[in-house]
Amino acid sequence: MPALEDEVPKVVVETIAEVKRRRQTAPAELKKRLPLGPLKTVHVYWLAGMSCDGCSIAVTGATNPGIEGLLAGVVPAMPKVVLQHPVLAVDAGAAFVETYRTAWRGELGAPYVVVYEGSIADERIAARTGGYFSAMGVEPREGFAQEQPVPTAEWLRRMAPGAAAVIAIGTCATWGGIPAAEGNPTAAMSVMDFLGKDFRSAFGLPVINIPGCAPVGDNFTETVFAVLLFLQGLGPLPAFDELGRPAWLFTETVHQGCTRAGYYEEGTFAKHYGDAECLVDVGCWGPVVNCNIVKRGAINHMGGCMKAGGICIGCTMPGFPDKFAPFYKTPPGALVSTTASKSMGFFIRRLRRLSNRETNRERRWDVNAAVPSGWANVQAQTLMDKAIHYFYEKWQQFGARKQGRRPSEQKWLWGGDRPGVRSDYHDDSATKEDRNG
Repeated sequence: MPALEDEVPKVVVETIAEVKRRRQTAPAELKKRLPLGPLKTVHVYWLAGMSCDGCSIAVTGATNPGIEGLLAGVVPAMPKVVLQHPVLAVDAGAAFVETYRTAWRGELGAPYVVVYEGSIADERIAARTGGYFSAMGVEPREGFAQEQPVPTAEWLRRMAPGAAAVIAIGTCATWGGIPAAEGNPTAAMSVMDFLGKDFRSAFGLPVINIPGCAPVGDNFTETVFAVLLFLQGLGPLPAFDELGRPAWLFTETVHQGCTRAGYYEEGTFAKHYGDAECLVDVGCWGPVVNCNIVKRGAINHMGGCMKAGGICIGCTMPGFPDKFAPFYKTPPGALVSTTASKSMGFFIRRLRRLSNRETNRERRWDVNAAVPSGWANVQAQTLMDKAIHYFYEKWQQFGARKQGRRPSEQKWLWGGDRPGVRSDYHDDSATKEDRNG
């Protein structure tokens, strides 16, 4: 690939050279200038690349904590968050962009966090013809009579070294997503690919990734909350996995938290969309995808793909979409796993039905050999049920004291000589069923 300096206008080359210099010096300088906490205000600068704005919409629906609480500064122990968002901001035009330049120049006087939404296109491709893919604001550029748009990738390059943290939100920003799918003409990439392995923020943090298409809003606000606690000096740096994902949110797979996982274990699978059973046979990738949407819900802790009847297409994973396409087709690995599950489940389902039927009866009903239900004719305990239960109960009670009274206590209750109790007490009206029941 040609050197970046060979492919872009001169004014941009000078900016890149300046950023390279700042990348080496800015973190150490900012650590001296910016306090670790407690902080009164933290600025959040939102940048959008090749995105659909779905991540922004998801964040506005967060409830725990809600974005309103962070912006109003009413969340306990949290600094007030000042959000600069190209869609939600009150300012517009040059006044809005100037706030980004203030942070870039180091004149803000407070820590700031950069949030990037959408994938990052290789702007060198568009620059060959004087164009751009994603931009915000305008600047003079050599060779052009009028001011030209500044790519958001350039804003990220400028602001990332001085940021307290850089957060990539959504699968496009974290892994490249759909704009980076095979065959795309933009050479799109993720924030982590763009900034590189050695990138560290002003406070020494690599890129933080919160994937999802769109992500769970609460996953974002909860991560921001945890990072702000760290910046406040009130807690340790939260745990992230080897790819920069919040470890407490993305360690388990979709399947481990899915409400349909029990069907998989018993080998029963949906044959059509809308069926209640496990959806693996109709294209669900949940067993191999790291995501908590079924546990947490999509918005306000409600919904979620599998709860709503949809399959998991792996949208939180780095391999999405290429490694999960074509969608709505049974994954090849399911041939082995579901066959094994169906074989074992054939026996498991039947054994559990026996246990379910046994535990669905009162002990009194077993003694009386009748179920007094007026709703339906419920089968009483059969001879085979009694035989199975006899051995099952022996195993269940092995090494433990069986519930109920001991023989000596039973004797006292029905007229025996119990110390301290009248020996002439006896209830002749008690029936066998009453005693056993």
